[in-house]
Amino acid sequence: MSRLFHVVEAQQFNVELMANIFATAREMEQVVQHYGSNILSRRVMATLFYEPSTRTRLSFESAMCRLGGGVLTTENAREFSSAAKGETLEDTIRVVAGYADVIVMRHYESGTSKRAAAVSPVPVINAGDGSGQHPTQALLDMYTIQREIGRLDDIGIAMVGDLANGRTVRSLCYLLAKYRNPMIYFVAPQVVRMKDDIKEYLRRHHVSFVEAEDLYEVAPKVDVVYQTRIQKERFGDRITEYEQARGQYIINRALLDCMKKESVVMHPLPRVDEIDPDIDSDPRAAYFRQAHNGLYVRMALLRMLLGA
Repeated sequence: MSRLFHVVEAQQFNVELMANIFATAREMEQVVQHYGSNILSRRVMATLFYEPSTRTRLSFESAMCRLGGGVLTTENAREFSSAAKGETLEDTIRVVAGYADVIVMRHYESGTSKRAAAVSPVPVINAGDGSGQHPTQALLDMYTIQREIGRLDDIGIAMVGDLANGRTVRSLCYLLAKYRNPMIYFVAPQVVRMKDDIKEYLRRHHVSFVEAEDLYEVAPKVDVVYQTRIQKERFGDRITEYEQARGQYIINRALLDCMKKESVVMHPLPRVDEIDPDIDSDPRAAYFRQAHNGLYVRMALLRMLLGA
């Protein structure tokens, strides 16, 4: 990947580079169907996760295994690494870089991926840093939209739920701004509305957006309803604010009936109560396909970053 060494933020990607990643991801779908490849044989990936993860961590590890590489992992680096003894993040990265060819890191503090990349001699991939960014999730989201809707220009999307703490929607906004004529509707409870830095970025890049309250009014207008979980873990002791936010927007059969027949519902998962399982069988429910697409996009990134 000639213009990338580390993957730390969505702003690094342009349309041409994303097209290359998505084309490689399509190739990776075929690789998986044919039981894998050995193109990353003898390469080693370290997964360093300071926060819990299921999809991101396992999809990265599966991606590396399906490409013939090896994986070093720690399940809870916050508790079961030398961080518990007081080791700095920078020292941890310097040490781990001696064991692996690429480091995939999730951390509970925003900006840690940039700190890691600043000292790492091997590629660092941001797998989520606090409420900051999650660039590989945004890439798989864009890939899913392309696969489901058939285009990335002229997309209408409703981002729903916890937009203040949602690193996935933040990163997705940065990528949507690269394409022609996106229309973004921010639908969120008052206490978790989209932060001003993202709205200012969209204004600077002439991206149209609206802050709305009525999801039933917005749903018929968009191609994608991107639902997110109200993230209880980001509220700390602000329990009253959490209770005010949760349950305000739920995707159910009634909402689906308001949507376009060719539109889709997406969610970065895990869900709690914000999507009724009754709609899982509807063709417009794309969130499990979205999760599976994460494998292909992360295989593509590993292949391109490691020069295979």
